[in-house]
Amino acid sequence: MTSAPPAPLRVLVADDQELVRAGFCVILEAAGFAVAGEAADGAAAVALAASERPDVVLMDVRMPVMDGLEATRRIAASGADAPKVVILTTFDLDDYVYEALRAGASGFLLKDAPRADLATAIRVAAAGDALLAPSVT
Repeated sequence: MTSAPPAPLRVLVADDQELVRAGFCVILEAAGFAVAGEAADGAAAVALAASERPDVVLMDVRMPVMDGLEATRRIAASGADAPKVVILTTFDLDDYVYEALRAGASGFLLKDAPRADLATAIRVAAAGDALLAPSVT
């Protein structure tokens, strides 16, 4: 008797730019991930993370209503089975990296990273490990 293949990792995409979210969703689905939802601000990301329980949240830093760092803090504090958060940003400022890690993020990638790095970051975070973009370290 053969066992069923493992379910794909579920990923929530949080970014205030619709085209950016759509691009990430296409990349994720092509890489075999399931998109658990999309959020246009940090507050929506926190709510969707609670209701959809994704494995990983891709989180932009600069968003309206609630920024990605505060949203990450709230998601990371939501319990032992909280989704892992990978911060995605166009800004490689040291303060963001430190704040993201303090907030409980499992990874930090720049938006100009190759798509293979994005897939790797999601898998690494879902496995409980941490990942920082080489340009950041």
